[in-house]
Amino acid sequence: MDPEESFRAYVSGRIAALSRAAWLLTGDRHQAEDLVQLTLVRVARHWERISAAGDPDPYVRRTMYSQHVSLWRRRWRGVDLRAEPPERALPDGSADVARALVVRAALARLAPRQRAVLVLRFYEDLTEVETAQTLGCSVSTVKSQTRDALARLRTHAPELAELAELVGATAGEA
Repeated sequence: MDPEESFRAYVSGRIAALSRAAWLLTGDRHQAEDLVQLTLVRVARHWERISAAGDPDPYVRRTMYSQHVSLWRRRWRGVDLRAEPPERALPDGSADVARALVVRAALARLAPRQRAVLVLRFYEDLTEVETAQTLGCSVSTVKSQTRDALARLRTHAPELAELAELVGATAGEA
């Protein structure tokens, strides 16, 4: 299979998972689409080398998380120009939807690296070592970022305390 066909096959098979991970990182559908597009453009440039090395997922994941942090760093931090979204009524009997909204708001309050660590550890189900490799940091940084992110979630979203405690216990915290 030629490299272009191989890349198209990879993208068509992984676009949904990449989009979900990008949405969890950014908290915004449009920013997530931009992040996935930017990631795939960067990956496409080196596809022959990446695909020849075996499984391209770790490289693609690392590229996406690096791009997310880079984009966040470039933004001007003086004023947050986004208005808070209007409150929306939740559908009756939709506890999962309510929890998803709370998780989304809580994730939006985290620093990009903390959000990336939580998404990699608990959504992508990577180990601490794999997370450290993906983010290009040490395992102790992953542990401290996880600890700090979970503590911040407990503070900013007390309604998720039970969920955070469960995740913390999974991560080796208590």
